[in-house]
Amino acid sequence: MENERASQADDPAPWGEGVSLPRLVLASSSPRRAEILRAVGWEFEAVAADVDESPGEGESAREYVERLAREKAEAVAGARLFGLVLGADTTVVADGGILAKPEDDEDARRMLRALRGRWHEVLTGVALVRAEESRVVVAHERTRVKFAEMSDAEVDWYVATGEPRDKAGAYAVQGRAALFIEAVEGDYWNVVGLPVRLVYELAKKF
Repeated sequence: MENERASQADDPAPWGEGVSLPRLVLASSSPRRAEILRAVGWEFEAVAADVDESPGEGESAREYVERLAREKAEAVAGARLFGLVLGADTTVVADGGILAKPEDDEDARRMLRALRGRWHEVLTGVALVRAEESRVVVAHERTRVKFAEMSDAEVDWYVATGEPRDKAGAYAVQGRAALFIEAVEGDYWNVVGLPVRLVYELAKKF
């Protein structure tokens, strides 16, 4: 399955030869998103964005992640005179329902039992806002992931590690959950929490 990208921006202008990575303001306290940006050598500063992450009534997963990404970016950009602000939000979708961060360990067990032995989708909304222009581009990435079968004992063990507590869908593909991931179709970094290739494509629009 090919990655799905949907953008609300114009076609990118050429940058010329080479690669230019404009300094970003990451509207997130996520260590995973920070690690991905560092891994590709992208300079940034992190500023946490305080927004309500509750899904809206009747809101699709795509609408949900794109809205939150935009709200995070705009919240941080609104307090700055200049800068290119990056907002992102990731969620897991199974049976058409959104699996956000678990409320507690029992909620994490419920999510993992729903995912085991099956395919599901991971969606990340990405928004870039130029603070001095109030210009916004918004897009999303979609990746399919298949969990192996997990016994109840394996679910209990994984939840007891504490890793699922602040993760959408109650798992971290780059952590202990890798023991139970059979396949990934699409952008792996999207599942970690930031589709950096998509961020790069959107940044070229500025």
